Amino acid sequence: MDARTADDEISAEEARRRAEERERAGKAKPILARVLQVMVAVFFPVMLLAAAIRAVATPLFLWAEYHRPGFPADSYGFSTDDRMTYGSYAVDYLLNFSGARYLGDLVTTGGERLYLESEVSHMADVKTVLTIAFVSALAMALLSLLACFYLAKRSPGGIRRAFFSGAVLTLVLIGALIVTAVLGWESFFTQVHTIFFAQGNWTFRMDDTLIRLFPAQFWMDAGIVIASLVLLTCTVVLVATWPTKARRERSRSKAEAARRRYLDSLEAV
Repeated sequence: MDARTADDEISAEEARRRAEERERAGKAKPILARVLQVMVAVFFPVMLLAAAIRAVATPLFLWAEYHRPGFPADSYGFSTDDRMTYGSYAVDYLLNFSGARYLGDLVTTGGERLYLESEVSHMADVKTVLTIAFVSALAMALLSLLACFYLAKRSPGGIRRAFFSGAVLTLVLIGALIVTAVLGWESFFTQVHTIFFAQGNWTFRMDDTLIRLFPAQFWMDAGIVIASLVLLTCTVVLVATWPTKARRERSRSKAEAARRRYLDSLEAV
């Protein structure tokens, strides 16, 4: 009798211990989920900026820019049609798989080479930088997609929190860039080029083709459009993911339901 009582006490103690372990396991938040949320939030600014740059690097933006009222004319003779034609070649080169000859072999109607070797070299460097940026952003997008699949199953509300944090981080970064650019556009432009093109092949004369096709006003307008696209997207994301009381309650309800299912699965073992 005493032996059975002792066994019952041991069994009861073991049952309590297992129940406590299951309870702790059910309440524990997966560390991986938190890591993935941070990863998506950090990747968000890079992905969004790359998408905005890609949206600007299009014939549509070229057309809108060259035809908008007030855009400075080329004092060396390029017509709007010339700019549209030659500018489209430059944009196409940045996005295709062609080598430097794509630009280097272009000639004017007078038979002269359109671009100097230094201009072609600079465009090749720009192409390398953009390719690395776009490929990196694409890889981040794929990783973020996989992370979202995991968060959707294991961390209710995790996707919302990740994108909300990413949008806030993006606004902070873009705000700092905008302030820097407004305080001194030429200095900002120079510093950006110095960072990415340290070899110094990005300075040209006013009568060089790249400057005639893409004057300073072009880059100011491109920067404004990129910033506007980023700000608009961040605003939409913030509205869609703002942690309202209703959204927090839904996340808690889903998390509690997931915890109960997990505990039930442990009970069945």
